[in-house]
Amino acid sequence: MDDADAPAGIDSAPSGIDTAPAAGRRSPAERIKAAMGSSLFRVAFVLAAVGLGGYAVADEWSQVRAGFADLGFGIVAAAFGVVLVALLVTMQMWRSLMTSSGSRVSFPAASRIFFVGQVGKYLPGAVWPVLAQMELGQAQRIPRRRSATVAVLALLVSLSAGLLTAAAATAGSVTAQYGWAFLAVPVLLVGLHPRVLNPLIDRLLRLARRPPMEVPLSGRAIVIATGWAVLSWVLNGLHVYLLASHLGSASARTALLAIGGYAFAWCVGFLVVFAPAGAGVREVVLVASLSPVLSVGKATAVALASRLITTVADLVSAGLAGWFGRGRAQAPVEE
Repeated sequence: MDDADAPAGIDSAPSGIDTAPAAGRRSPAERIKAAMGSSLFRVAFVLAAVGLGGYAVADEWSQVRAGFADLGFGIVAAAFGVVLVALLVTMQMWRSLMTSSGSRVSFPAASRIFFVGQVGKYLPGAVWPVLAQMELGQAQRIPRRRSATVAVLALLVSLSAGLLTAAAATAGSVTAQYGWAFLAVPVLLVGLHPRVLNPLIDRLLRLARRPPMEVPLSGRAIVIATGWAVLSWVLNGLHVYLLASHLGSASARTALLAIGGYAFAWCVGFLVVFAPAGAGVREVVLVASLSPVLSVGKATAVALASRLITTVADLVSAGLAGWFGRGRAQAPVEE
C-alpha cells in the first residue's frame, strides 16, 4: 500500500522514528579528515613541529657551543649551505616520484609540500610527515592516496640508497654494532622492483578501500629517484667532511667515512623507530664511523654540530617554502 493510500490518522512510519535523511551527518573518519584539512590544523601542525624543532636546536646549542667556537663561522656556514642543497636534491627525488605517479608539481608547490611536511618528523610518531604531505598536497589537487604512497616510497628509496651508499663508501668499516641494518638492503631492493612494488601498492590500497594507482611505477622512475637519493647522501656526507676536515682530518678516507657514515647513521636512526628523527642514535653511529680518523671528542663535536645544522636547515627550508608558497593553493580534489 502506498503512503497516499494509508488510512487517515495513521503514519506510514512508526511513531518516534526519525525518517529524515542523514545527509548532513558525517562519520567520525570524515570529521577527522575535514579537521585535518582545515587551516587551523595546518597552522597548529606547523607551530608544534617548529616549536619542537626549535627546542631541539636550543638543547643542542648548549652542547655544541664550544665545538662551534673551534669550527668557526665560515666552515659552519659552508656546511649549512651544502645541507640546504642536499635538501633540494631530496625534494627533487620526491618530486620525480610524484611525477611518475601521475601528478606534475611545480617547483614552488613541491617545495612547500615537501619541506613543510618534513618538519613533522620532529613530532612524536613517524606518521606526521605523511599526513602533512597528504593535506598539503590536497591544496595542489594531489589525491591523498597518491601523496601517502609517494611519501612512503620516498622513504624506502632514501633508505635503500643510504644503505647502498654506506656500504660502497665505507667498504664495511662502519661500526659492527649496527651492522644488522645492512640486512634490510636485499629486502628493500626486491621490494622496489616494479613487479613487486606495484602489486604491493595496489594490494595496500585495496585494503584501505581506495582505487588502485592510475599510473604504475616503472623501473626507470625508481632508478631516477634512487639517483637523486644517492646524490643527496653524497652532499649530506660532504657537510660532515667539511666539519671533520676543519678539525684536522682532511683526506680522501675522511671524505668516504663522512659520506658513508652519515648515510648509515641516518638509516640506523630511521630503523630505530622510538627515536624521533633518529635523535641520539644517529650521533652515536656517526661518532663511531668517524673514530678511525678523529678522536672521540672531535668526532662528537662534528656529530652534534651536524645535528644542529641539519635541524636549522629543516626549519629554514620549511619557513622559506611556506612563506613564498602562501596563497598559491588550488581547489582541492575530491576522493
